[in-house]
Amino acid sequence: MSEEPVTTALLRGTLEYCVLALVAEEELYSTELLRRISDELHLTASEGAMYPLLSRLRKSGKIASGWRESASGPPRRYYTLTPEGAVVLNQFRERWATFRSGVDRILGTENA
Repeated sequence: MSEEPVTTALLRGTLEYCVLALVAEEELYSTELLRRISDELHLTASEGAMYPLLSRLRKSGKIASGWRESASGPPRRYYTLTPEGAVVLNQFRERWATFRSGVDRILGTENA
């Protein structure tokens, strides 16, 4: 199995929560989100995956957005975490630690 399907599966399963965690820290616009995710995860998240995700998160009430003028181009839509999004993120964080530990035990990667 090549690395690409594995990378895609990992990103698909966690991207929503990574976005929620990043906008919990500070207001960000989509290009900043893509850059931060790529830098932190050493994976490439595409605009084709990011924009539909941001739309779904907005429609579900997990994030809010607002337009701001930019000194270097057109206005940008900035995203922030909503109280509902904070609840979802906290639930994921609680489950993630247990899940990650279990996967590490199964794969033998506890000390990697």
